[in-house]
Amino acid sequence: MFLSPPSTGECTVLIAWHIDQGRSDDVALDGLNVALAVHSPGHMMEVQWKAALYLDDTASEAQQTALTQIFSGQAGGHFARLGAHIGEVLGIKSAGMTYEAEGKKRRLRIADIAEAEIQALAGQGEEEITVNNHPLCVAPGYPAVVSKSTRFTYRDHDLAWELSEKNGFYSPFRYAGP
Repeated sequence: MFLSPPSTGECTVLIAWHIDQGRSDDVALDGLNVALAVHSPGHMMEVQWKAALYLDDTASEAQQTALTQIFSGQAGGHFARLGAHIGEVLGIKSAGMTYEAEGKKRRLRIADIAEAEIQALAGQGEEEITVNNHPLCVAPGYPAVVSKSTRFTYRDHDLAWELSEKNGFYSPFRYAGP
């Protein structure tokens, strides 16, 4: 399932992180948001991706530098492994971003670029459905809650996606240096 060819011939994903608490050396990253838009023109494990990185516009210059180093893979660790799949960086830009977590819903807005909302699917006994250790996870060691998008639009870098009613995931995360 996770490593199957894409049913539409391509894969698109918008991944977002809200940092409750975090540091990169002496730079505090608390409360900041980051997002990564990925377009894979085929099987994600077989072709190089196009990607755009978005940084919270409330971040200082030092925070933007730290976020870029971490989420581009320059700092090593998990993102260096994911970054090996990126063949073309479409851009890195600062943008107004809002993130909300309310019960089993997650919302992200990147000003004039993207809006996404996902809602957890209910399993037996109304418990969350989770997936552990999937091959392209962005939060190693944490289960991903299986969700469905109630809204997902993206427009930037000559890409336009309208992917409401598709799958989504959310989870806590913790990253440490290499």
